[in-house]
Amino acid sequence: MKNTKQKKQILKGKIQTIKKIAKDTFKLEINSDLQKIKAGQFISILCPNKTLRRPFSVADFNNGMITVYFKLKGDGTKYLSNLKKEDEINFIAPLGNGFTIENKNSLLIGAGIGIAPMLFLKKELNQKNIKNYLITGFKENNEVIQGSDENVIGGSVLDNLDELIKKQNPQIIYSCGPKIVLKKVSEIAKKYNIQSQLALEKVMACSIGVCRGCVIKLMKNNEEIMASVCQDGPVFE
Repeated sequence: MKNTKQKKQILKGKIQTIKKIAKDTFKLEINSDLQKIKAGQFISILCPNKTLRRPFSVADFNNGMITVYFKLKGDGTKYLSNLKKEDEINFIAPLGNGFTIENKNSLLIGAGIGIAPMLFLKKELNQKNIKNYLITGFKENNEVIQGSDENVIGGSVLDNLDELIKKQNPQIIYSCGPKIVLKKVSEIAKKYNIQSQLALEKVMACSIGVCRGCVIKLMKNNEEIMASVCQDGPVFE
């Protein structure tokens, strides 16, 4: 994928909004001096008394206002959930390579918290008047994050993907979610000879490509290579 990295910065911002929007899921809006970030890129937030920053996909961006969603999983996200309006936050951005937007009929597939970059991408596609359809899967009704054209509750977001492809006739598929979802999306995209871009979810340490803790194997020109999700991704073709 074409490298789209911008100069990353250590920035400070203030919490504009922090609220619970679904089961164990929070919406965090940060007012910052960040000039630009694109769908698929992420920020990495410093949590006091924690050695490693926490990476979060961007769900929206507007004139310096950054929106991220997060689920309660450990001490880092617990710290974030207790923040209040006007609290200061330290983060690095923009990080990683985002989606390369194509002027093609687009199918967007999110799973769980993987909806975040999909919502941002949908906004960018709408602004360019590119036809798109976003479908997202959640385990339970109380986990649903609003914004999709269609939600699948309980079952897999992939259960009726063949029928959806025939109905929407996409020329490109964008997706974010667990590895098992992305693997199936990739297989189905290949089956129908549809271009795809996948945003990988991966545990990261440094988030800036130094520690090599998020390395994965890729095939490029029939050769196996090693790539860092944080630096070379998180979006891959």
